[in-house]
Amino acid sequence: MWKLLKQIARTSAPNQRVPEGDDAWRTEGHRIQQEILDVLGRALCIREVDAGSCNGCELEIHALNNPYYNIEGLGIRFVASPRHADMLLVTGPLTLNMKEAVRRVYEATPHPKLVVAVGECACTGGMFKESYAVCGPLSKLLPVDVTVPGCPPPPIDILRGILTALRTKYATSPP
Repeated sequence: MWKLLKQIARTSAPNQRVPEGDDAWRTEGHRIQQEILDVLGRALCIREVDAGSCNGCELEIHALNNPYYNIEGLGIRFVASPRHADMLLVTGPLTLNMKEAVRRVYEATPHPKLVVAVGECACTGGMFKESYAVCGPLSKLLPVDVTVPGCPPPPIDILRGILTALRTKYATSPP
C-alpha cells in the first residue's frame, strides 16, 4: 500500500491538453425539436430491439441518453412497449431465436411505423452472417427505412439515422 502511495506522490499531473469537442450539432437542437413537433405533434417514441447483438450498438444508443447528447431534450424518447412506439431501432444480426420476437414487435407497433437498422450486423449480417444461428440482415424480415452502418456506429450517426428516417417517411406521407 505504501509503495502505491509513494508512486502516486512522485507522479506528476499529465500535461496533455484536452481535445476540442465538436458541438456543432448542438446548435441544431431547437430546430430538431421543432421539426419533430411539426411532423408528429409530440415526442418521437422509439422502441429499441436487440436481435442478437454483442451490445456494442446498445452502448452507443445508451450514450444518446447521457447529458452530452440529451436526445430526450430534443423530443426523442425510448419506450418500453412497441404499442407506444413510432419507430423501431433494431441492433444485431437477425438470429433464429429472435426472428419471431422481432416480427411480433413489428406487428405490435402502430402505423405509420419506421424501422432503423443500427450497426453493421443489422444492416448486412456483419461478421455473423455465415453463422448457423443467424437468418441474415434485418431487411430479410422487415422493411427497413434507414440503415446506420458501423461497428458500432457513433451516437451522432445513430441520431442522424433517426432524423433521416423521420424526414424521409413524413416528407412523403402525413402522420
